[in-house]
Amino acid sequence: DMIYSSKDMESRAVLDTAAKICAAARTAPKTRGMDGLVTCVLTGEDKSQLAAQMRKLADELDYAFFNVDASDAVVLFGMEEVRRGLDAGCQYCHFKSCADCAKQDGLCAWDAVDVGIAIGSAVSAAADARVDSRVMFSVGRAAKSLGLLGEKASLVLGLPLSISGKSPFFDRKPKK
Repeated sequence: DMIYSSKDMESRAVLDTAAKICAAARTAPKTRGMDGLVTCVLTGEDKSQLAAQMRKLADELDYAFFNVDASDAVVLFGMEEVRRGLDAGCQYCHFKSCADCAKQDGLCAWDAVDVGIAIGSAVSAAADARVDSRVMFSVGRAAKSLGLLGEKASLVLGLPLSISGKSPFFDRKPKK
């Protein structure tokens, strides 16, 4: 027999949920079955490094800062860009073809769609587990600047996770 504290159980629940979130994102549908999704989970010192970078960028870029320090873990999502080969029949990227998009260093619109669908599936997994979360561009921007998902990852977004009496993700402090 053993007694597990609420903190121990909540820490386990956050990491178990983060794993389920990554699985939900992976199994979400991808355009033409082409999967460029990359994910990872940050805790501890790595999460603190991300929060410090977020504070730095909030000042440099005049972004609002959310308290990611209060989260228990952060899940990162990014796309390693994949050209779908839909060419002139698509043009959702505003270029003539996939080759033209690549030549002009454009972004395939389907990468944005696919990461959005994956994150939608991911936040559903968080909600099913009753773990507080919030999709954040600023988390992804800081993670991208640190190269946390690798050089090829674009469209990086973050999902901080928290188990506490009140979600820390919705009371934005005014920028001073």
